[in-house]
Amino acid sequence: MKYSVESVKYEIKITKQAQKDIKSLSPKQKEKLKWILSDLISEDPYKGKKLLGELTGNYSFRLNIRDRIIYSVDEKIKVIYVKRARAHYGQ
Repeated sequence: MKYSVESVKYEIKITKQAQKDIKSLSPKQKEKLKWILSDLISEDPYKGKKLLGELTGNYSFRLNIRDRIIYSVDEKIKVIYVKRARAHYGQ
């Protein structure tokens, strides 16, 4: 007997600050961001690193060697809020 577990994809919402960040990314980085959000984070938002301190309640996922995607998850309504797309720790 086979069991099928249907994964629930989370909706992605982009904040104004993240939209500004995305505009400054290269086309290659924009593609990578799109892939990370649609294929990884929307499938399992807890793949990211749980943040502490001022950023408690948020998660981080590496976009490149320098930049991170910062996001939060609303589990009740299955929405991910992308807050930054070019965040550097400490800024």
